[in-house]
Amino acid sequence: MKKYKVCLSKFLAVTFVASIVTFGGSTANAEIAPGITVPSFSQLQANAKFPDPFKMMDGTRMTSTSQWEKRREEIKALAQTFEYGVIPGKPQSVKGSVSDSTITVSVTDNNKTVSFTAKVTYPTTGKAPYPAMIGCGANTLNTQEILKLGVACIDLDTESIGSQTNNVRGKGKFFDLYGSNHSCGSIGAWIWGTSRLIDALETTPEAKIDPKHLGVTGGSRNGKGALGIGAFEERIALTIPQESGCGGAGNYRFAEAVGSSVQRIQSLVGEQAWFSKALDQFSYAVNKLPYDHHQILALCAPRGLLLIENPDYVWLHNEGAWANGKVTEIIYDALGISDRFGYSSVGNHMHCSLPASQFGDVNAFIKKFLLEDKTAVTDFFKSDKNYTLDKAKWIDWTVPTLINATPTPTQPSYTPTPTRPSYTSTPTKTANPEDINKDGVINMADVILIASCFGSLAGDGKYNASSDLDSNGAINMADAILVATKFGKTF
Repeated sequence: MKKYKVCLSKFLAVTFVASIVTFGGSTANAEIAPGITVPSFSQLQANAKFPDPFKMMDGTRMTSTSQWEKRREEIKALAQTFEYGVIPGKPQSVKGSVSDSTITVSVTDNNKTVSFTAKVTYPTTGKAPYPAMIGCGANTLNTQEILKLGVACIDLDTESIGSQTNNVRGKGKFFDLYGSNHSCGSIGAWIWGTSRLIDALETTPEAKIDPKHLGVTGGSRNGKGALGIGAFEERIALTIPQESGCGGAGNYRFAEAVGSSVQRIQSLVGEQAWFSKALDQFSYAVNKLPYDHHQILALCAPRGLLLIENPDYVWLHNEGAWANGKVTEIIYDALGISDRFGYSSVGNHMHCSLPASQFGDVNAFIKKFLLEDKTAVTDFFKSDKNYTLDKAKWIDWTVPTLINATPTPTQPSYTPTPTRPSYTSTPTKTANPEDINKDGVINMADVILIASCFGSLAGDGKYNASSDLDSNGAINMADAILVATKFGKTF
């Protein structure tokens, strides 16, 4: 029986690591910046307050606006690991074609090809190529008002890219390309799909769309998606999530403090497959999340961000969005770009039906960020139902005075992860290297350490030489098997 238990433990150890091969393998061309090491869930420390947006992962705090780009990359790495899934970077090829008002995007990667479409409504005023607002699934703002400004409206068929129906994972063109077990939820797939749409727009002038002046919007669940798209895709100049609730403009910690009357992580992850399964582990450990959605909102900085809210729908927790907006406003102010963030909350209307009283707020942001109207007033925080943010309860950090020039939006060309450096030999390992955490026993804790950097190569941010047991510059199944052969031994 004892021998049987030891063999079973070894089998489970290898099986556990094998189960995360898809996640590890998907990072090879991912948009996670080199040099960033994300802690494992077990290493995270609980923090009941809004995490410090200005605190770098090495423990130092920002002193200059020039550090915001690095801080953004850190937040993006955390968010991909624990919430959205690891988003693949630019694939082998992207091609666009236009028929009438339909854009077809064909993507080839891993020697497979998938296609999806987007429908364009062109304005009758203005001049081609037109700026455009991309609707994540649908645009629930007043599209007629947008068209009057000379701005096109694009409806991206996100359901075909990553299905959000019946909480079934791994369905859609994204998963056809990268596998049904990919770490991304449907929103991660939508982020990727929007990036591919923009790739196609950049090389398809017959679409008559200006790829340098694009916004994104969506309402409710699509508002969660619009925020994810704007947070990760830097070619989006303006992001307008509408009544997006928890997982969008809301804050996870704030929602958890309110309880079951509002949408929170434990209800969110069971509702639809919007997010990575990795988010599930925070359902009853919300305070261990190493960031929160004030930082996801701030990923849009230094680009434009407008939150459209409605206090009438309790489930979407308008107070949490208001509080999160206030903290996001603090971040934009500290970066010296207060006119690039706005908040507008108006009630007495149906969910995601934009009332006329908010037309001007939306139009102002579109004018400034898509039409470059510098006279448009966008520095506002409006709400017909005001709350009070208890800073003593939620904030234990100070706002730094940041030096240097205001950060400027960039238009990066998304290229595959840079070529990895050639591998150099690892220093001689100590005795019993399979005891990775040096606690005197080879057990599941050591397996988990391998799993946390599985699939990485020397030069990766995730690579950890102590887990590279055969010193070949790659952390893979061979290392897991070495642990399994000594599983259960003590020293």
